[in-house]
Amino acid sequence: MWPPLAIGVMVFIFIMVMIQAIHFTEFVLIHGVSILVVAEMLSYICVSFIPALLPMALLFAILMTYGRLSQDSEIVALKATGHSMWQILAPAVLLATMISLVSAQISFRLAPWGNRQFEILIAKLEQSKASATIREGTFSEGFFDLVVYAKTVDPKTGVLQKIFIYDERDSDLPLTVIAKEGKVMQDPSLGNRAVYLRLIDGDIHRQSESHTKIKFNTFDVRLFDPTQEKISEKSPASMTIEEISDRLMKIKLSANDIRDLQIEFHKRWAFSLVCFVFAFLGVGLGTTANSRHQKNNGFILSLFVVVGYWILYVSSEGAARSGALPPWVAIWLPNVFFLGLSLWRLRLIWD
Repeated sequence: MWPPLAIGVMVFIFIMVMIQAIHFTEFVLIHGVSILVVAEMLSYICVSFIPALLPMALLFAILMTYGRLSQDSEIVALKATGHSMWQILAPAVLLATMISLVSAQISFRLAPWGNRQFEILIAKLEQSKASATIREGTFSEGFFDLVVYAKTVDPKTGVLQKIFIYDERDSDLPLTVIAKEGKVMQDPSLGNRAVYLRLIDGDIHRQSESHTKIKFNTFDVRLFDPTQEKISEKSPASMTIEEISDRLMKIKLSANDIRDLQIEFHKRWAFSLVCFVFAFLGVGLGTTANSRHQKNNGFILSLFVVVGYWILYVSSEGAARSGALPPWVAIWLPNVFFLGLSLWRLRLIWD
């Protein structure tokens, strides 16, 4: 099972990288991000996805191996020589145990590190290439806590045309700024990550007890100052399993935060233990009598199982986040369902 396992890991990583590469092409072609930076982003994503990819590769390896044994009638030969189904199943369970332990260690510690490095890198890109977050003809609400609209945007030069800005960073005195033109610039005295937006020919509107209008030729809106930089708090996906447990026990949190942490906690364990579910299912689906086409269908069959699992998982996680189901019920539901399917399939070929 080791060779198809290695092939499965490489194939699923390749598929994941290709999917993400299509998305990140925009960073290179439109926003001018270097290929090396994009490659670094992809490497962090691959690390964070490994705990989910290993069970897929395990399923593929077991389906291919036991499918080949069934195709060559070696399962029948093993039974004829006195081997029980427990003995035939044992190698798959042993491999699942190894992969489960590796997946757990990566999921508990290494994957959160990869996700955290990806978050930090994206934050740096947003700060150094601020115009990348502005879409022309669209109100951008996540632009340095501002609401920004620009009719046209040139992401390479950072030039914006016909700009509307709503600044509510000071909630007592919100500002509305309208300008004909603007440009995202950097302050060399503070380094490349000190970003500001220089507006040209516009008006500032301030509404308090009375309406105030100020006309300007040039006006600078400070967006980011590295001297005031703060390390953002880790998201649940970037926490180790120990950090999640500690935060659940020691810190008073809102109901939404508790739910997010519980989802992440159970997800780490569910992805690690699903290796055993896929091992049983792989043997059950691969060990079929008179299978003459299993060799060619192993990869396709594993894809069908993986897609079915993820559809059920995404639906269950959505139910957990909406509060329709408790997190532990929602996250473990796909594992329980596919375990039942696996045991039913094994029962059919047990005798």
